[in-house]
Amino acid sequence: MRTVVLLVLSNAFMVYAWYGHLKHLSDKPLPMVILISWGIAFFEYCFQVPANRIGAASFDLVQLKVIQEVVHLIVFAIFAATVMRTRLTTNHAAAALCLALAVWFAFRDSAAAGT
Repeated sequence: MRTVVLLVLSNAFMVYAWYGHLKHLSDKPLPMVILISWGIAFFEYCFQVPANRIGAASFDLVQLKVIQEVVHLIVFAIFAATVMRTRLTTNHAAAALCLALAVWFAFRDSAAAGT
């Protein structure tokens, strides 16, 4: 659970560093935006690195990456809908279903083994 919480925090910073400038800094020079984004991304790493260290004790590398990607896309969808006012569609829901299948495949063997 700590891994997922840290990943949510990490991805909140990452999504804002990568996409927040499109709304909030679109009139600023690109070099300035890059430096600001790097500053925000620093906090992403402060959560991402411990999340991976803690998660590596419970998950294999592929499982950890799949968790990270799903968390990232959930955080991104929330950001896109709330901050950027993007309309999410049924195609986005279908993509989320595909991600759920990816999680199932990544964890299928460990679930069958009882771990």
